[in-house]
Amino acid sequence: MLGLPPTTEGIAEAARRIRAGEVVAYPTETVYGLAADPFNPAAIEAVFRVKGRPDANPILLIVSSECQLEGIAGQLSARAREMMERFWPGPLSLLLPAEPGLHPAIAPVGGKVCVRCPGLPLARRLCDAVGHAITSTSANLSGADPAMDGEACAALNVSAVLDGGPTLSSVPSTIYDPDTGAVIRAGAIPPEALQVGSV
Repeated sequence: MLGLPPTTEGIAEAARRIRAGEVVAYPTETVYGLAADPFNPAAIEAVFRVKGRPDANPILLIVSSECQLEGIAGQLSARAREMMERFWPGPLSLLLPAEPGLHPAIAPVGGKVCVRCPGLPLARRLCDAVGHAITSTSANLSGADPAMDGEACAALNVSAVLDGGPTLSSVPSTIYDPDTGAVIRAGAIPPEALQVGSV
């Protein structure tokens, strides 16, 4: 496993490996995630091998901006756009209508895709370097605690770790469906902050 510094060169090497179908661990503002190319089925299978088994829940994606939703999410509702404007970048993952053709581990057929724009600039820079969205399932063996620093990722069979130091919080992102108002996973953003009319 290669340790990469959070420099322009380190980010470029991490992006090269992701585009080549490899899995790279990287920090977000919550926990470390596993980055792979969501458009490469072999890369998705590699994520499962790193984690030890497939997760029951679809794999979350991150983007650097709303522009990177192209090819991932379809028609966005007014409520979804409101949530993006209020909470992105930040620890709010949104369930959005999925574009056809995404891997079923990311979006079940006819279902939704879970996406967020992370608050940590390093994670967004990695997305920009790759050129599109990347996966962001937590960096850990299934059932174990998520990695909070680059050293904890050393036990994982990843190609490289983009080491940004310890993460700021162990609380995961909140997962929210803006079209139904359902909080799928409690997290860093409290449910009351997501209510219509809240500030």
